[in-house]
Amino acid sequence: MKALLAAAFLASTASLPAGAVNIGVTDAWVRVTMPGQPVSGAYMQIQADADAKLIGASSQAVPRVEVHEMKMDGGVMRMREVKAIDLPQGKTVTLKPGGFHIMLMNLEKPIAAGDVVPLTLVVESGGKRQTVEVNAVARAARMGGAAHQHH
Repeated sequence: MKALLAAAFLASTASLPAGAVNIGVTDAWVRVTMPGQPVSGAYMQIQADADAKLIGASSQAVPRVEVHEMKMDGGVMRMREVKAIDLPQGKTVTLKPGGFHIMLMNLEKPIAAGDVVPLTLVVESGGKRQTVEVNAVARAARMGGAAHQHH
């Protein structure tokens, strides 16, 4: 399995322009939604071979996409948009429920288990921007607790 992931990583980074950073994305998934639910979250693990930042995301399938963080603030869990998520060289950064994640907003139809949501990540390193295409598969969240709500 690791060999397959390594091959997929190498294939995704084989044709990078000069000066580009190698970005590996694994375990990309989005949370399934109920009918009428206008938001979901996308989660994944990202690793860069040089210091970089995730500075944005978009999708042809979703009208509005933002990079968000959930964290405790005075005993209350708050969610807010962030300008960037640091991707330190060689470290795996996990986007997960209850932490950094990509918010999918103004959904026009429910996301069902097994659906594939295409995402374009925008990464900046050394003053240069590049995009990384990711296909996130929809599944139910693995953790317990309340559903992800956007206020």
